[in-house]
Amino acid sequence: MARKKSTKKAAQVFKEAADGIAEFLAIMKKEQRDEHVSWVYDYGIIRLYREFETLMLRAIVSAINNDTETLSTTTGTKFPKHLTDEVCEYLIIGGGYFDFKGRDGLIRELKRYIPESHCLVIAVKEEKYKDALERVSALRNLAAHGSRASKKAALASIGQQKIGSAGSWLKSQGRFDTMKNALRELASQIESQAPY
Repeated sequence: MARKKSTKKAAQVFKEAADGIAEFLAIMKKEQRDEHVSWVYDYGIIRLYREFETLMLRAIVSAINNDTETLSTTTGTKFPKHLTDEVCEYLIIGGGYFDFKGRDGLIRELKRYIPESHCLVIAVKEEKYKDALERVSALRNLAAHGSRASKKAALASIGQQKIGSAGSWLKSQGRFDTMKNALRELASQIESQAPY
């Protein structure tokens, strides 16, 4: 029988990726024009969001893969004791992809598959991660789309009146690192509390 998926391993992979992104940004911003540094940070937030999104998907897959009762509890449907990780992932994303809109959207997605008492939901709901979770989603959307709606959501997430670009905001005052560190801390909490 294949080994079960590990939420702990998914958290470790995210932390390594987050550190790698920060290292990349530090290297790339040297001797660049200000506009190019903003572009580098636009890329950084897109990549950080992608890695965090992957962590969340892998953690949900792991929760279901290790104990299908988690899914049975939330859906009211009895599932076989053993589901492959591919089946677990299909149950979550179907033929599409995993996505969430802000912290509340992530919590809603988690609660579709795992009970509210699960350590993953509890960790994500902690108030100290709220700003980072709101910002990673909103700033990623601004960097990727640059639309009026994404700008409005980004402004709401940072609590300011204006913003040039996601990258221009993130490169100042250590903001990218502050957000990355909060998400990294969340991943460490998930890693320490997950049973598998």
